[in-house]
Amino acid sequence: MTFEELKPKVTDILHHDNTLREEKLLQVCHLLRDNVDYYDWVGFYFRNGEKEELLLGPYAGEATDHTVIPFGKGICGQVAVSNQNFVVPDVTAQDNYIACSITVKSEVVIPLFVDGKNIGQIDIDSNVLDAFTERDERFLEFVNQEVAKLF
Repeated sequence: MTFEELKPKVTDILHHDNTLREEKLLQVCHLLRDNVDYYDWVGFYFRNGEKEELLLGPYAGEATDHTVIPFGKGICGQVAVSNQNFVVPDVTAQDNYIACSITVKSEVVIPLFVDGKNIGQIDIDSNVLDAFTERDERFLEFVNQEVAKLF
């Protein structure tokens, strides 16, 4: 399924009135993982109140031990500080990388802003080297813009 075909499906999930926010986010994770061949793990991390750490939110994929990530640690922790997209073509080339699985080859993390404040991020792992392009970034920015409306 193309990103353009996925966009209305994302919107439909997020704007369904009778569903809790956590369930909507989980459905989005599954939608992306099930419909983009190289999205092997899809999840959200959110800032833990005023603490400088991220807490794992809804996700689809293998279970992870990384349920709390300090700001600055790993790709997700770096995005929490930089407020910038981070595309990692080859995770083995990153010094500050937290390995979730030996099968992960590349990663993309896109910050999630609500009222100009970084409240979290969407994190995608791929078992394919150099999996992510600018098209993925633009699509995931769209997903986060839609998710931000839930907050």
